[in-house]
Formats: sequence, structure tokens, C-alpha cells
Amino acid sequence: MSVLSSLTLFDVVFYLFAIVTLLSAAIVVFSRNIVHSAFSLMFTFFGVAGLYVMLTADFIAVTQVLVYVGGILVLILFGVMLTTRVIDVEMKTGTLNTVPAAIMTAVLVGTLCGIYWITDWIIPASASNAPPASMAAGIGRALMTDYLLPFEVASIVLLVAMVGAAMIARREKGRKVEAL
Repeated sequence: MSVLSSLTLFDVVFYLFAIVTLLSAAIVVFSRNIVHSAFSLMFTFFGVAGLYVMLTADFIAVTQVLVYVGGILVLILFGVMLTTRVIDVEMKTGTLNTVPAAIMTAVLVGTLCGIYWITDWIIPASASNAPPASMAAGIGRALMTDYLLPFEVASIVLLVAMVGAAMIARREKGRKVEAL
């Protein structure tokens, strides 16, 4: 009973996010319906974003929501929902590789537990009393000073990839029109 009385609001919220993340991730893995897996993936992403907020990693949490939930998950959902109607096939995930997956999971969990137990978790006294600073300012400063050139190169590479994809799609569409 003393453990429950010593829980703070922070602990309760952390456990809530952890449970939501783990349960929805389990549904993603074990669900046979791909649409249910995709919706459960959304809750997994939100749970991870909540854990990032609790770690005072606000920039990473917002990026998680914008990129994964706002972009990738919506793309997956539309792709799944639109393609199941076109090909008229019910898409189900198989559980053929359960034993190798269980072995790999056990090895990964064992490795992570071993790393947890052998790591010396020293927290400086001055750092534990300091208020958490915003991560976004530090990331913005680093992107605009130390990592400006790689940041701009990455943006140019992404622009070239988008233009190339548009050209390939247009070329394929032109060939189909000529064939008709």
C-alpha cells in the first residue's frame, strides 16, 4: 500500500502513457486486420509523443505528432483503405513467424535489461535541481550554426527527390496515354 501512496501525478501519467503505448503496440503486432493495426499505430505514436513530453523533449514530441501521426500514418491509412477496395482482397497479417519473433524479442529485452543493470546512472546534483530548458531553442541554434551546411544539403536532396518523383510519375502517365 505504501507504493501506491508514494506515487506522484507525474508517475501516474507516465504509467498511463507507458500502458497505452505498450498495449496499442501489441495490438499493432498481433491484430489480423491491417486497418485495426494502423489505428493502433496511431495510439502508439501518441503514447511515444506523450513520453517525449514527459522527458521535456518538446521539439521531438511535436515532430513525432506532425511527421508520424500527421503524415506517415495518414498516408498508411489512406493507402490501406483505398487499395483494399480496388483489388477486392481482404488484407490480413499472418503470424507465421511467431517463434523467431519471440526469440528476437527475448534477446532484445535481455540485452536492454543487461545494459540497464550494468550502466552507472550518475545524475549530477546541480542538474537534478535545474528547471528543464526548452529543447527547441537548442536544436534551432544548432541547425542554424554548426549544422547549417548539412541541413541545407538535406533540403536540396529532398527537393531533387520530389522533382524526380514527379518527373517519373509524369513520364509513366504519358506512356499510358500514348499506349491508348
